[in-house]
Amino acid sequence: MPLPTTSRYDLDRGAFAALLVTEPSYRLDQLWQGLYRDLAEPSDITTLPKSVRSRIDEIPTSLSPVAESVSDGGDTVKWLWDLADGARIETVLMHYTDRSTVCISTQAGCAMACGFCATGQAGFERNLSTGEIVEQVVRAARRARPRRVSNVVFMGMGEPLANFDRTWEATERLHHDVGMSARHLTISTVGVVPGIRRLADAALPVNLAVSLHAANDALRDELVPINRRYPLAMLVDACLDYFAAKGRRISFEWAMIDGVNDRPSDAAELAAVARRCRAHVNLIPLNPTPGYPTVGSPRAHVREFCDRLGELGANATIRGTRGTDIDAACGQLRAGHEISVDAPTRRRPSPDR
Repeated sequence: MPLPTTSRYDLDRGAFAALLVTEPSYRLDQLWQGLYRDLAEPSDITTLPKSVRSRIDEIPTSLSPVAESVSDGGDTVKWLWDLADGARIETVLMHYTDRSTVCISTQAGCAMACGFCATGQAGFERNLSTGEIVEQVVRAARRARPRRVSNVVFMGMGEPLANFDRTWEATERLHHDVGMSARHLTISTVGVVPGIRRLADAALPVNLAVSLHAANDALRDELVPINRRYPLAMLVDACLDYFAAKGRRISFEWAMIDGVNDRPSDAAELAAVARRCRAHVNLIPLNPTPGYPTVGSPRAHVREFCDRLGELGANATIRGTRGTDIDAACGQLRAGHEISVDAPTRRRPSPDR
């Protein structure tokens, strides 16, 4: 689908230079500094004349706020945004003791169809533009003040590597212009192998997070349908090549689903893959979504699973759950879409505990 009308954060320096062609050349640097380093509204860039500020202010932004939800004593904030064409996306800001992280969307909806993820249950609308991706960070960073957003994770709605060009343009904008370290930018994927290989060839050594969830093809075909196109052997090879190219440790995301992927056999398979890829495992207790009937693993069993991975030589931690009460936790973003609760009960693999 075509993207909507270009917005303020879609314009590159060349486009702004054309708009400011009658102004002294240094005005472009002042504008760029104001928009991206200072994260200011045009009207607040006081180094610019009022006439220039007014012209820039007339260029529309991408995101119109629909709702804001706050949880965890103010440490988690979720926004629902309207886009110019009526599509909707969500963004989450999370404050921790040592950092502030914003989780951003790269698509309206998602075509990957992972059944336990609310975004996948809602279906796919379209890719986001570069400006729509970048503006999420700008808005969240303003809201975070006086704290500074130090980390960005491309883990919101959508599959970032299915919208590779716009995702990478946004990554470069955040690094080069906003000034964020590549080591603080994380791109997540469910296993789009061609995208991983393109990332390996790209200039910036960003972090790669792979939503694995199963370490054998039979189960992963069921949980993560893209595995049928890019099975585990292909995915592991791509991860190994990424590590070789960037020297950056990959993380495997593993949503703990009761009786599905939390058995001793799952731990053994996961540990073997993690050791081979020298990856870190993030265990995420499955967060509830209305379209998936199976529940997350009990907390005590998540701990047992984590301990077992350690015994098998894999580095693993349990990720803390944030924003569950406002549907802001991993796998819960759906931008207000209604999701049927009549999803068929899926086949549960036989227990092996």
